[in-house]
Amino acid sequence: MKNLLLATTIAIVTSSAAVADVVRARITHVEPRYETVYNNVPTTQCQDVEVPIYGNTGGGASGGDVLGGMIIGGLLGKGATGKDDGAAIGAILGGMVAADNNNGRRVITGYQIQRQCNEVYETRQVRQIKNYLIRFEWNGHYGQAYTYNNYRVGDRIDATVSVTAN
Repeated sequence: MKNLLLATTIAIVTSSAAVADVVRARITHVEPRYETVYNNVPTTQCQDVEVPIYGNTGGGASGGDVLGGMIIGGLLGKGATGKDDGAAIGAILGGMVAADNNNGRRVITGYQIQRQCNEVYETRQVRQIKNYLIRFEWNGHYGQAYTYNNYRVGDRIDATVSVTAN
């Protein structure tokens, strides 16, 4: 009994006739559809800026500074070694130290104009084609579809026609 019921159900389901065929339909209308997108575009922006120029003030040690350093260095050299050679070396080193310690300060002596450029991104709005709406006809039957292909009116396309019995 179960087998008979199953066979009857399968026969009923498969008995509704359906026919599908691929035909060549003619395009009757093509309409481009647009969308707006935003692109980041690199651009270069430049500007002129003032840049400081640095220099030293004072121009070095005075003669008195060097002489004082030599005297102190000579006394320390003589006291440390007990000899005149030590005093001479101490005097030379003391004069050099005094000259090095009085180079002056680093200060801004002026400004110069420099052109500085940076790359920045600007967002630009662009309108571009999203797809195409096409309408087509075959033997008095009409249809429409969206496509990415840029067809022309009169072109032929493959279309599937199906007929189903009620």
